[in-house]
Amino acid sequence: MPLCRRKRVLLTEPAPFLLDAVKSDPNKEVFYLRQTGEIFETYEEYASRMTFYKVKQFQCEVTGKSGLDYFQALESEHQEARTMQARFPEPLKGPVLRAVQWQVMGRLDHLVEAVYDRFKDRYFKDEKVLVDLQGEKYSARIVRVFPPNAYPPHHENQPSTSTSPSESSLSPISDDDAVHMVASDLKIAVKDSIAQDDPARYVYRVQILEEERPEKSKHAARDAMKSKMSGVIKDVQPSSLSRDRLSFSKSILRRFMRECVDRAPAVASPWTVKPSIAMRYGVSSQMPEAIRQGVENIKNKEIEKRKKVWEDKEGPPSKKMKKPIIEPDYGMAPSLDVAEQAEREAKEQAERKAKEEEEKAKKAEEKVKKKPIRYPTEDLDVRLNDKEKKAGMKVKRPVPSRRALPFGEDRHTFEMFLMAWNFLVVYGQPLHLSSFTLDEFEHAIRHSAMDPACPLLGEIHSTLIYNLRTVPFVRHGAIMSLLELKDSIANGERPDDLEHDDYGIPLPKLVDAVADVGNNWERVPLRTAEGREGWEDALVGCLKDHADVQKFPRLRAVFTQLLFAPPESADDPSPSTSASRPVSVEPTVLSEPSRPRERYHALPPKDRIAILGYMCNLAVSSKAIHAHMESCEENLTALRKEKIEVNRQKKAYVEEMDKLAALANEKDEANPTGVDGEAVVHDSSELSDAPSDVGSESESKPTSRKRDSKNKYPSMASARLKAKKKEEERKHALAEHRRLDEEVNKLERRLEGIERDFRRLLGAIRVKHLGRDRFYNRIWWFDGMGSGSLVATGGSVQYGTGRIFIQGPSEFDAEILGRRDHRELWERRLEEEGPEGMLGIGEWAVYDTIEEVDEFVAWLNSKGVRELALKNVFTKWWSHINPGIRKRMADLSANAKPPVPEGRRSSRSKQPSPDVTREPYMTWTNRRATNSS
Repeated sequence: MPLCRRKRVLLTEPAPFLLDAVKSDPNKEVFYLRQTGEIFETYEEYASRMTFYKVKQFQCEVTGKSGLDYFQALESEHQEARTMQARFPEPLKGPVLRAVQWQVMGRLDHLVEAVYDRFKDRYFKDEKVLVDLQGEKYSARIVRVFPPNAYPPHHENQPSTSTSPSESSLSPISDDDAVHMVASDLKIAVKDSIAQDDPARYVYRVQILEEERPEKSKHAARDAMKSKMSGVIKDVQPSSLSRDRLSFSKSILRRFMRECVDRAPAVASPWTVKPSIAMRYGVSSQMPEAIRQGVENIKNKEIEKRKKVWEDKEGPPSKKMKKPIIEPDYGMAPSLDVAEQAEREAKEQAERKAKEEEEKAKKAEEKVKKKPIRYPTEDLDVRLNDKEKKAGMKVKRPVPSRRALPFGEDRHTFEMFLMAWNFLVVYGQPLHLSSFTLDEFEHAIRHSAMDPACPLLGEIHSTLIYNLRTVPFVRHGAIMSLLELKDSIANGERPDDLEHDDYGIPLPKLVDAVADVGNNWERVPLRTAEGREGWEDALVGCLKDHADVQKFPRLRAVFTQLLFAPPESADDPSPSTSASRPVSVEPTVLSEPSRPRERYHALPPKDRIAILGYMCNLAVSSKAIHAHMESCEENLTALRKEKIEVNRQKKAYVEEMDKLAALANEKDEANPTGVDGEAVVHDSSELSDAPSDVGSESESKPTSRKRDSKNKYPSMASARLKAKKKEEERKHALAEHRRLDEEVNKLERRLEGIERDFRRLLGAIRVKHLGRDRFYNRIWWFDGMGSGSLVATGGSVQYGTGRIFIQGPSEFDAEILGRRDHRELWERRLEEEGPEGMLGIGEWAVYDTIEEVDEFVAWLNSKGVRELALKNVFTKWWSHINPGIRKRMADLSANAKPPVPEGRRSSRSKQPSPDVTREPYMTWTNRRATNSS
């Protein structure tokens, strides 16, 4: 049975009312789990149990393999059982099972040891063994077992050399079922069993078996001799026999017994053979009375022993209250009332228990107080103390802005907008699209002027259209879905008001208009030199073949707005060229047929984002994107190997630098002046050339002075050479140290480049948040992923979003938060986040200034596990986060429009519109465009 947390998994029994329903309602529908045979009434119970089985938390009881689901563990046990049953000798199974039946042993290992010692030298009829004849081992089968004193007399002297026994010798001499009977009784000691039934005195008659030999063998002569021995019958002693290690060993025996025997959890319960296996091998399942009495005695002794140990540990139990004997009153004092005495003792016992509980609680509190808290720990368990608050640690998190989010009024639109930008930037290389910032993408989406056209919109849609040409599609799938919608309305399955949409265009008219546009979209050349002319019609054709009403709910409204225009009276007589012209929120009645190129500028941003989001989701399945992902995986593997090699080289350089620094320090300490030898020579020359202060001594000892000067000159020359050599060595060590320092700096710069490349390539496979704060809010930074680089070619700063996004907890994290005390959690969130800073599940906000990000990082508490990891990530990438945010703010300030003074405004003349062509999103160019046709 598979194990889960070292316990056997018990199958769920069917509910009692389900068992009753077999008779009362045999046709009742239930949910049946075929692999285990379990029955459930509801699908929720069935799914819950199946989910439990699918979790990789189970362990195979036989092999010990872990990390499996229930069905894998069960299959592993069945496979091992089949292998073990095939390997274990069949004639040995019955005797072993009869020996272990009703044995009382604490552990299975002890039982295995006892059985192995008893049966390792005993063999049984029809068992396959290995026999040693004249130094050669042959496979043989035992055909007869002769107990001691039962071997035929004419074979008594040479049992191992009989080659052709007569028919009389094969006659039944002893009962084969009666051999090794003493071995089945494990109560008898091993020495006594050998004395009563010595296995060494047995004689076994074996028949040599023919072995399969390879066609080409190096030992042809030996194989020929073994072939001649095939079928020969010999009588051998037990010392010439042995078993294959794969068929009989302690490990195989343990697996066999674990599969076949079981034991109750009660104290001193005996090992019993499972009923089905006992019936198969003829093992009695009825416990003999003598054995039952022995088991009961062992159980009583074990219980008394444990009881004695418990009493010695806890003290003697309180004596039971004896009932007073009520005697007749012969002038003596009346006895106490029994009920009153019982009540008094009950009060005393309750007081005693209360005191013991108080003492235990005090001891537990003391232990908790003594045990120090190890940081980092769970973030919600960390609270700022008064000392930390006085030190200046921030209590309240800076409030992130919801209004600064692009299209933040609609969460679904913002998430689709962010997803589309991230996809286009990350996969810019396979899409042949240069990177652009989130601000440029937002301004392009909001661009509502027909002339001048926005080049960014044309390039984005064109590259997606080229990519979707390689994705399989259904021709006129959108028209078919619109016709199905029309038929369902005609049949009364849909409301009649769906025949006309919000723009007043009936379905038949819309279908006819869609059928005439974009039919050749997969072959239309969208040339870069021509400004991608015709991409609007190709967009309609792409949606017509790739989309339908079910997958793209806004498809009908998009087609209507792209193919129909309002009446001429509703048009603006003087169209504005401003890109910020407000688009009417209320739906306009459309009636005049038009072309997509003339109507795309009037499409609301919400629908533009929906179109791009749908196309990006389709483009994920293209071959170009998949090939790019595989390339990123390979490059990531190469970067990991390179990082290991660079770190190894850096470590070697640092160790060598430490040795050089230590050598230089030693020389400096030994020679602090650096030119000690020269100083000594100088002093000595002065002494040798200077006249003596005492004239009488210099005149009396001229010979001695000359001899001293001669002895000093060689010593001064050698000192000068040593000092010069040491100085050269020191200079060489310093030069080598500087060279290695430069190499280490190069390796560190390469490690920084590897980290940037790793983030860029990993972002093309999956986007991961930086981390989570104490309230499980997720922190996102989307810069430097895919084709968007953090550093330009010249080393200047680049950014994609230039902001830090914060998202509320996921549903799973919200469930974890819900397990804590709601009141305490709510009070803490009010204190540390504020009512305006609390984010709901999946809700978004943003920090777009460096001051807010600095305050947020300062608010993080490194004593918490999540916030410590988040703070480390901020520290790692701060050299790119900080310049990116600052550069974005500088770009916004440079592109900001100066306000017009009040005195210069004129109500009579129309103010000139700003030059849209100078906006950054209008000056963007696609340097990766390769489509010439």
